Amino acid sequence: MESALETAEEVSPRRDFVRQFSVLLPNRVGALSALANLLSRRDIDVIGLSVQDSRDATVARLILDHPDSAEELFMEQGIAYTLSELVVVKMTESGSDLKKILNVLYEAETNLDYTFPLMVQHKGQSLLAMYLEDSEFGASVLNKAGLTVVYENELLR
Repeated sequence: MESALETAEEVSPRRDFVRQFSVLLPNRVGALSALANLLSRRDIDVIGLSVQDSRDATVARLILDHPDSAEELFMEQGIAYTLSELVVVKMTESGSDLKKILNVLYEAETNLDYTFPLMVQHKGQSLLAMYLEDSEFGASVLNKAGLTVVYENELLR
């Protein structure tokens, strides 16, 4: 006999946060292009990108439209990466929504380490990806404030 918990898990879809790949690249001309071309050959598109450059190396933070395939590709090719969870929020108006997001996080006393916009929209709205000290807590306070958090299964449809 199934418990109510098992039945509820089957009915409600899994709500995973958006996965971000961080890849360390040599700081040289064409390194990011080579990575993008490798992904493209497997029909994996970059839908979010942030690059942090230093003298010797570059950290490319990537949100990809087929993260499972990308993970397989990186393992096959011996490309070192780390995975992080990002909270992605819909924005209807960049100025007022950004201010609201930042104020909600401030009032909740949760840290925002970095953020970047995505290169795709969700149902006609812009998306902002954020790395928070606690994704679950951050998503909860943002939702309670009337903001819409977009989860990976919604983003990749």
